[in-house]
Amino acid sequence: MIRVLLVDDHPVVREGIRGMLSAEPDLDIVGDAGSGPEAVARVASLVPDVVLMDLRMPGGDGAEATERIRAEHPGVHVLVLTTYDTDTDILRAVEAGATGYLLKDTPRAELADAVRSAARGETVLSGRLAGKLLTGVRQRNTEPEGPALSPREVEVLRLAADGLTNAAIGRTLHISATTVKTHLMRVYEKLGVGDRTAAVSQAMRRGLLPEK
Repeated sequence: MIRVLLVDDHPVVREGIRGMLSAEPDLDIVGDAGSGPEAVARVASLVPDVVLMDLRMPGGDGAEATERIRAEHPGVHVLVLTTYDTDTDILRAVEAGATGYLLKDTPRAELADAVRSAARGETVLSGRLAGKLLTGVRQRNTEPEGPALSPREVEVLRLAADGLTNAAIGRTLHISATTVKTHLMRVYEKLGVGDRTAAVSQAMRRGLLPEK
């Protein structure tokens, strides 16, 4: 049996995926989570073979959760299942250690086969998304080299780009305003800028911020 953990911030979506995969005799849905941090905790307690991970969740970013899961539990494979197919999103997921990347309109049989492939450690990516990934890698390789932003720094900067204050960002991410300021200062240093506006502009130019 392949043990699967479902991660999505929408309960209805989680139930829908559970219903799709529960009919497969070799797949065992051992639990679910509604945010990145919850997913990390659930992986520690349940130790699934595959995590079906949503990417953008209000309670915690899926790419950051993927990075933590892969670092703390190398034997657990993460398969991203999301509605977003931008080059930046795909790159972030792959760089975080995701085994594969699928969209939520993937047919049931294809999704089940993808979970089986992910459990074997095989890369799972549709042809269309593979093309986007290749394009994104080429674009990234043509950019001037510089320190990469961590998933948390990207998350903080994305919220800053939405106009949130340090305090509001802290409440959203469940961290202190001081920690938010520290993340932003590191972002400024890495991007060679001195304020939020310049940081957002530079990050967008370099393709470091996910498209809305």
